[in-house]
Amino acid sequence: MPLLHLAPSDLDHRGGAHTAREIAHQPAVWQAIHAQLQAERPALDAFLAPLLALPDLRIVLTGAGSSAFIGQCIAPALLRHLGQRPGIRVEAVATTDIVSSPEQCLQAEVPTLLVSFARSGNSPESLAAVELADRCVKTCHHLVVTCAAEGTLNRRMTGRADAHVLLLPDETHDRAFAMTSSFTGMLLAAAWAFGLPLQPVTALAAAAQTLADTETDRLYALAEQPFERVVYLGSNALLGLAREAALKLLELTDGQLVALADSPLGFRHGPKTILNDRTLVVILLSNDAYTRQYDLDLLRELRREGRTRVLALGVFDDAQATHADDVPLALPAAAPDLALAPVALVFAQCLALLASLQRGITPDNPSASGTVTRVVSGVTIHPLTSQQHTG
Repeated sequence: MPLLHLAPSDLDHRGGAHTAREIAHQPAVWQAIHAQLQAERPALDAFLAPLLALPDLRIVLTGAGSSAFIGQCIAPALLRHLGQRPGIRVEAVATTDIVSSPEQCLQAEVPTLLVSFARSGNSPESLAAVELADRCVKTCHHLVVTCAAEGTLNRRMTGRADAHVLLLPDETHDRAFAMTSSFTGMLLAAAWAFGLPLQPVTALAAAAQTLADTETDRLYALAEQPFERVVYLGSNALLGLAREAALKLLELTDGQLVALADSPLGFRHGPKTILNDRTLVVILLSNDAYTRQYDLDLLRELRREGRTRVLALGVFDDAQATHADDVPLALPAAAPDLALAPVALVFAQCLALLASLQRGITPDNPSASGTVTRVVSGVTIHPLTSQQHTG
């Protein structure tokens, strides 16, 4: 069945064929990535195990734009996973921050594993961040997760003794403007690389497929509403996901829909003023029992106030009353938030695609002005002089 019942010939005509295909094939791609990680496990463990044994290791998860949000999703889960090892630090730091302020982001005396996420591996910041880390940190190793065999980052890092490259299947190298399968593919690859607890890949794939198949009517109805603003809210790993979901909508509608992301608790501290009767709020419900209490508090508050439409995207059990705007994820309540992230994102990707088409925009290349490009351009990497670098 075609994604959202969209005819391939119609998508070709409307400039959305790549985006739709790359959203639709994610469940199959995830299974291919999982098989690849299993095959590469011995080499990956040989690289990671000595580093993770270092008592003062700093893990920096980095990328730009969507790739930065991958790190923001993974960091809380990875820190929790490694939390019993004193001294280990896990941080998500965008390449754009590393490049503009290397001395504020890199620590010369701290052994560092730089985990780089890069769809193409050709963005100036991705390449410069690696070079700066090598220059500014005395002991630096690299785990590169990328989707493009021909990318500069893959070519430069493959074969280095201090690096390991996870080159994902070519299907993850999205040809459309917006990252979709690239994002979820790199997220899951990194999670599996570090041995983070998730649901079986078959369960993730089935849940994503079920969501796309069963929520088609709701997605069309939402896309046809005259919303002017959309807010995604999430905690823990789902905060990074909220940022990615908001960016997808902003990108694919060429800025016509204003999209914002925040945490449920943080939203009350000023950002809540964005709400009006043409705002859609999507709360990504955490599966962490403690965190979920705060998510539900805000959900009830917003629905009680009645100023805007509020969806709740999450796992619901039989003991919870289900509102008409509750969007269920077919995963167990015990699933960690990081497992919910790629499945929930499929809903947000589909909504962004339909909102783009509804506005007559071409999703595969949505920037009418041409000022925003698939691989960022216009970035000048300025040299870091010895006077500027004292590390």
